[in-house]
Amino acid sequence: MGNVNVLSKPKRRSLLASVGMSWLFDAMDVALISFVAAALAVEWSLGPQQLGVLTAINSVGMAVGAACAGILADRFGRKSVLLWTLLIFSLASGLSAVATGFVMLCILRFISGFGLGGELPVASTLVSESVPANERGRTVVLLESFWAGGWILAAVIAYFIIPNFESGWRIAFALGALPALYALYLRRKIDDSPRFLAQKNKAEKVGLKQRFAQLWAPEYRKTSLMLWILWFTVVFSYYGMFLWLPQVMVYKDYSLTKSFEYVLIMTLAQLPGYFTAAYFIEKFGRKFVLVVYLVLTAASAIWFGLADTTATLLAAGICLSFFNLGAWGGLYAYTPEHYPTHMRTTGAGLAASFGRVGGIIAPFLVGWLISQGVEIYAIFGMFCGMILIGAASVAFLGKETKGTELAE
Repeated sequence: MGNVNVLSKPKRRSLLASVGMSWLFDAMDVALISFVAAALAVEWSLGPQQLGVLTAINSVGMAVGAACAGILADRFGRKSVLLWTLLIFSLASGLSAVATGFVMLCILRFISGFGLGGELPVASTLVSESVPANERGRTVVLLESFWAGGWILAAVIAYFIIPNFESGWRIAFALGALPALYALYLRRKIDDSPRFLAQKNKAEKVGLKQRFAQLWAPEYRKTSLMLWILWFTVVFSYYGMFLWLPQVMVYKDYSLTKSFEYVLIMTLAQLPGYFTAAYFIEKFGRKFVLVVYLVLTAASAIWFGLADTTATLLAAGICLSFFNLGAWGGLYAYTPEHYPTHMRTTGAGLAASFGRVGGIIAPFLVGWLISQGVEIYAIFGMFCGMILIGAASVAFLGKETKGTELAE
């Protein structure tokens, strides 16, 4: 097919910028909960296990949202599902600002997570399907780089607003409603992917049961197994480490303000992590980026767990952000390339959904381990082992997809 089913170069740039901003808002919402959790631990006197529940409930919503949105996007289109999920998460985030208690906040965070989890695999597939093979990996990683912008924005909001205003976390959540306005802009700015539109009739004829069965047919069985393992280990380690990062800094005897300041510095390292991955992913391939960046993430996790001075904590945290988020860029570029168009978001969405189970378990598990007196270095050692399992799954079960045309 060559490059028939791709957008023109100006439209590709516009799509990347437009969808990238929605990705940035996603990241801002996810990041805010980590900073808000640290503030609520003080204001609402929440213990480690309650904080674990609060952060885990977001991932429960993301797991459900990823599965549902992936399935719906193969049936109704990438654009419409992207817009609806963006509206859902932004409105729920804004309503979180008026939560009157822990249970109400958890319910709203579940709804917000549903929208977040649904948007991410659909957005990456929309971009992946709209660019030629020789640009696809780099473009999807650059899309992921907007995630760093969202974390940086959240860290700035947290640093300047949460500690300096009474119930500053409410102001932070209220800002999370802004993407609802952006969804109205996106409705007119972006189109569905040419590849999906060309295959729309075929996607409508293939039922959900058939699409799910195809994921585990002999042709795709090893691929699906590898992707589900990879997503679980990456999401488990990311949400276990980064959602607890501000609170871990507090446990290491830093003030809340200092904790937010240092996490902001660490977050800045995400951008070069993405940009280097975007360069290497077309030069050396998806497997290379994923395996190398995951192994170096594992090493950084051990280093961070053992760090006992401000300088080493910052250095290890910077490396953790750099390599972990570079690996995330590779993950989003790699996943959609394994399936044909009529089942692409179903495959990517279900892999992401299974991965979100790790995001459910990890924050709660960290809270429970801390409450049991387990040392931080041991917890980060656990993350190191999990990340290495993910790297091994790609190394031994994954195939290289660099430069290949997407299957119809």
